[in-house]
Amino acid sequence: MVFSSLLFLFIFLPIFLMVYTIIPVKLRNLFLLIGSLFFYAWGEPIYVSIMLFSTVLDYSCGRLIDRFRNHAFLPKVGLGISIVGNVGLLCYFKYADFFINNINSALGTSWQLLNLALPIGISFYTFQTMSYTIDLYRGKIAVQKNIITFGAYVTMFPQLIAGPIVTYSHVEKELNSRQLSLQRFGEGSLRFIEGLGKKVLLANNIGLLWDQISKTAVPELSIVGAWMGMVAFGLQLYFDFSGYSDMAIGLGHMLGFTFPENFNYPYISRSVTEFWRRWHITLGSWFREYVYIPLGGNRTSKMRFYSNLFVVWFLTGFWHGAGWNFIIWGLMFGFLMIIERSFLLKQLEKCHGLISRTYLLITILISWVFFSHDSLTEALSYLKTMFGISSDWIDTTTCYQISNFYVLLILGVLFATPFMNRLKNKVPEWILYIFYMGILILSTAYLVDSTFNPFLYFRF
Repeated sequence: MVFSSLLFLFIFLPIFLMVYTIIPVKLRNLFLLIGSLFFYAWGEPIYVSIMLFSTVLDYSCGRLIDRFRNHAFLPKVGLGISIVGNVGLLCYFKYADFFINNINSALGTSWQLLNLALPIGISFYTFQTMSYTIDLYRGKIAVQKNIITFGAYVTMFPQLIAGPIVTYSHVEKELNSRQLSLQRFGEGSLRFIEGLGKKVLLANNIGLLWDQISKTAVPELSIVGAWMGMVAFGLQLYFDFSGYSDMAIGLGHMLGFTFPENFNYPYISRSVTEFWRRWHITLGSWFREYVYIPLGGNRTSKMRFYSNLFVVWFLTGFWHGAGWNFIIWGLMFGFLMIIERSFLLKQLEKCHGLISRTYLLITILISWVFFSHDSLTEALSYLKTMFGISSDWIDTTTCYQISNFYVLLILGVLFATPFMNRLKNKVPEWILYIFYMGILILSTAYLVDSTFNPFLYFRF
């Protein structure tokens, strides 16, 4: 993993960007497609065929929808094939064993598990390709007749494996015509370095604390230790995912694309509703556009509105993982959204910021318990410890961990707020460039020296 990261950072990426900028404009989509396939095959050689199948499937369905636009039912057939094909791929590779396990438990059968490896990025690129056929069916975008251009969109390596989820409509114009400039390349480079620092220096190092706590038997954890574990996991997850998003957005700028933002300091939110406007923004936008609004959104009866929220949040939880813990996690947020929309949101807006933010942080930390554990039983056991059932308040292990990681936790909290970004805008540019160069050097040194480089969103 570390060796692959260094190869990408110092060999593949510089060579790719250099060639990309000097080749004729007409060849850039082809080169982007080839380079992206090479990048994906480097890490996932077996399942590159699945991504190619998805590309050809949705390209063909798009041509069918466009060719028979005025036909009574053929456009619906094209859309249906696209949705069934993409959802079918996702269900087969991601959820087959979940369904088999539950059927075996419910019926007492002994069907054998498939034990399939999850193709990297399948949750992201299937949603992206579906956005193309759905928007094409709705008449919101023009058909893409060039399969090379469409393939470049599907396989585009900067955001392929961890988002943000880029709908076709968002980059439609740039796929056909985009401009490169030294200024955009420079801005993209700084954004990429910023994301690299988040991932390598903050997420990985804070993750060491969560790694220690998660390996401790739950009955041996103290109350403070359990809460500190969730703080560490929450910060690791944020910097891991937002770091990858920043790197993708930065690379997009270098290549002439403008990808949507995916995070906006979610931990400063004052409600769950606000948190989900700031966390994984592109996923929330996708479910709102392609599930929530088609179901009727909030322009229905109150009961229908509530059921729509539950459906969306059930799917959001299930999208993240094939387990009841993820489903409970999603439904928990659906329930909280209903409570806030009913009456709590108005009360939170009247409260002092400290009270509303405390409510949000406690709620989110509890939710991360379901997100961080592989089973519902483990999550419930951890929650018992957090709330002091048969646990000490604090112990020597927790004190030792605090003494080792308190500086890193303070930095994590600061960088999870706009404070450092505002400070960055007030310093001279030359100091800022030195700062970014320092981040790049330290990140490189860490990658060379460390073997701990987890990819949290691999399973999602």
